[in-house]
Amino acid sequence: MSISLKLIGEDRSIYDYKAGRAGAFELPSGKTFNSRIAYSAAHVVCDPYADTDPLANAQIDWEATLAYRRYLWSMGLSVAEAMDTAQRGMGLNWDRSKELIARSIAEAKAVGGRVASGVGTDHLVPGASVTIEDIITAYEEQCEFVEGHGGSIILMASRALASCAKGPEDYEQVYGHILRQVSRPVILHWLGDMFDPALKGYWGHANVNEAMEVCLRVIHANAEKVDGIKISLLDAEQEITMRRRLPSSVKMYTGDDFNYPSLIQGDEQGFSHALLGIFDAIAPAAASAMHALDEGNIAKYNDLLAKTVPLSRHIFQKPTYAYKTGIVFMAYLNGHQSHFRMIGGAEGSRSIIHLSKLFTLADQAGLLVDPELATQRMKLALGLSGIQGG
Repeated sequence: MSISLKLIGEDRSIYDYKAGRAGAFELPSGKTFNSRIAYSAAHVVCDPYADTDPLANAQIDWEATLAYRRYLWSMGLSVAEAMDTAQRGMGLNWDRSKELIARSIAEAKAVGGRVASGVGTDHLVPGASVTIEDIITAYEEQCEFVEGHGGSIILMASRALASCAKGPEDYEQVYGHILRQVSRPVILHWLGDMFDPALKGYWGHANVNEAMEVCLRVIHANAEKVDGIKISLLDAEQEITMRRRLPSSVKMYTGDDFNYPSLIQGDEQGFSHALLGIFDAIAPAAASAMHALDEGNIAKYNDLLAKTVPLSRHIFQKPTYAYKTGIVFMAYLNGHQSHFRMIGGAEGSRSIIHLSKLFTLADQAGLLVDPELATQRMKLALGLSGIQGG
């Protein structure tokens, strides 16, 4: 069924649009993937009724948040918990992250899901007095918490380290120390400064090629404690270059929300697994594509994911760190939460023009599961910006 509404274009003109291209995705219930590991970084649902400061003390709707993780697990996807998609460091602090991680690990055990959780130093405020020893201690505290709950670690980049480090040797010292301490292999996370400007010059170099050399030294020196590395640089060639230089035991997890179809498919020299924020928004298509890849149906795999790339590129357009707004808006349109509110008030980080185009791209990709519901909710968002009619 096609449902009409009025949207606003990039030239501010109002035009009629009919949604109704819901895709039919084949999703074997509970079946995991064989050929690739596919993590979806997952968003959190805020409690819209909490009578607290929404910027400094936003509350989480735990049932809706955990229900979304059960939804991801039901399709065979793994969950990357308390990452930047969950607004880690941009609304979600360490105290709230601890509760999220503990609840998510317990829920994963209950339903047989796979989860790995972000570990960082975000409870340590960067500043002139912060030392390398302080950073190591902060990492150790968070590692101990996750491992104490029986969880797997994603070792996130540290703003405090980026601020404090005098050069590459400081990164090698910190990472070397932490990797020697962890009880089992972790996933490293190299987040580009387009996702977090505070991480500019990570690994001690502004030049990506020089930074990569430092990161590779860390990995090769500690290969037995590194399950893999996720890089989010939005540069397919850089990822492929690094992938080919990893130890044979270390996986590459793509964090490239622009080029993920080809990177996951790979080439004659290898492929990337997935640890992607966009998989939160395109979960049915992503899971169906992963199952097609398992079956060797490359044409179906590419057809499914190719339709999602324009939407992903739109959601992750500059400023890239505002992508979480689009992720949550997709969950709202598809009925996974009853409201479009975010912790830290981040629902205001994208314009109504941006959200209007997101709506059309999601529809064209077949990702509006219930077009009638999505249209009703889109009309509410448009009405808040003074756009009436349908």
